[in-house]
Amino acid sequence: MKERVLITGASGFVGYHLINEALAANFEVFAAVRKSSNVSHLNGLNINFTDIQYNDPSALEKEMRQKQYTYIIHAAGVTRARTIEEYNTINAQYTFNLAKAAVDSGINLKKFVLVSSLAAIGPLNDIKAIIDEDTTPKPITAYGASKLLAEQKLKTIADLNYTILRPTAVYGPRDTGIFIFFKQLSKGIEAYISRAEQKLSFIYVTDLAKACVNALTSGEKKAYNLSDGKSYSKYDLGNETRLALNKKTFKFHISVNFMKIVASVAEKVSNLKGEAPILNREKLTELTAVTWICSIEQAKKDMGFNPQYDLHHGVAETIMWYKQNKWL
Repeated sequence: MKERVLITGASGFVGYHLINEALAANFEVFAAVRKSSNVSHLNGLNINFTDIQYNDPSALEKEMRQKQYTYIIHAAGVTRARTIEEYNTINAQYTFNLAKAAVDSGINLKKFVLVSSLAAIGPLNDIKAIIDEDTTPKPITAYGASKLLAEQKLKTIADLNYTILRPTAVYGPRDTGIFIFFKQLSKGIEAYISRAEQKLSFIYVTDLAKACVNALTSGEKKAYNLSDGKSYSKYDLGNETRLALNKKTFKFHISVNFMKIVASVAEKVSNLKGEAPILNREKLTELTAVTWICSIEQAKKDMGFNPQYDLHHGVAETIMWYKQNKWL
C-alpha cells in the first residue's frame, strides 16, 4: 500500500513540481488547493484534491483523521501581502495550525516538511561572506520575517517530527516571478539596479522538489539552506538568458534612488487599490542586497542533497519550456 502525502500550495509553481516528484517516488498524493484555484495544469495527474481550512483547527483535525496522511509537505503561503499581519497569518499561523492539527489528531504522521525561504535568514553585507545554518537570522522583509516566525512556531509543537528547507531564489518552468526578467530580455531589454557588486544564488525547481520529497525520509529535525551550491554575479542570470534566447539586448543600469521613488509610488497606488504591490521599498532592499550565497554542506551531509542543475543548464531548460508553451 502506498504511503500518503499531503502537498499544500499544490496549484502553484513549486507545488506542481512537488506533485510530479512525489508521484515519481510512488506516493499517493493529495493536493491541497483552494476552490478558486486554476488546476487545469494538474488534469490527468493521478492525484486526489482536497481543500484545507487553515484557519479552522477543528476542521484541520477532522481532515487529518479522515485522510490519515503519512507525510505533509507544506509549500502554501504568500510572497506578496498588503500588511505584516497578513504575511504572519498566512505564512506563520496557518503553518502552525496545520502542523498542530496533525499532532493533535493522533495520526501517525512520520514527517512534516516546511518549505521556508532563505529570506528567513536574510542576506549578508560582506561580499565574501556565506550564509550557513549557524548564521543569525536577520530578515529584511516582512515576507522573510513571516517565514522565520513559521519556523519558530513549528519548533514549539511537541512530538512533531519536522524538517525545514530554506531555498534561495527558485526558477524553472511555470515560474511567474523571475519570468518577468526573462520576458524583458526576450524584448531586448536588460535592466539592472545600480552597478554595485552582488553575489547571488539560485536553485532550479526540480532540484528543490526532489529535496522536499527526499526530506520526507531523510534529514534531521532542523533547517537546511538550499541552492545549486554555486555563486553568481548580478549579471550571470542575464548572460545565461541571452545565450538561451540567442538574443542581443540593450543593457543599462537604473539608480537605486530612482527605484526608491518608483517603489514608493507603487506602494501608494497598490494601497489605493487594496492590492499587494509587486515592488515596494522592502523588495528593493532585497533585490539590491550584497550577498545571498549560502552553504549547502549540511543538506549534502544529512539528506544526500545533490543538485543536478547549475544556472546554465537550468535557464536553458526553462527558456525551452517557455518557448514551447508560448510564454515567450
